[in-house]
Amino acid sequence: QVHVVESGGGSVQAGGSLRLSCEASGYYGFCTSLSWWRQVTGKGREFVAGVGKVGTVSYTDPLKDRFTISRANATNTAYLQMNSVQPEDTAMYYCKAVCNSDEFWGQGIQVTVSS
Repeated sequence: QVHVVESGGGSVQAGGSLRLSCEASGYYGFCTSLSWWRQVTGKGREFVAGVGKVGTVSYTDPLKDRFTISRANATNTAYLQMNSVQPEDTAMYYCKAVCNSDEFWGQGIQVTVSS
């Protein structure tokens, strides 16, 4: 069973930076992709960024100039560097691991941006 754990969330002031980490453990190999999603209470979960096995990245367009996703070499650990954060970035952030076509979600981590 793959276990996904997010870390690094918290509170930050607008204009600041935050780095989220995601570790997917329990899979003997490299997960196909690791991605970050976020959800505001009362709304659906939206895609933020993703990174593939060989480092191919994708972003939702509005965030690609401020957020950077990366993956630690030869691991199932990914990071989301969030720069110039804004109050509208306040959300619960979730990491999803796709390993051998199965999807595994973390419990989520709160990011709160104050103005």
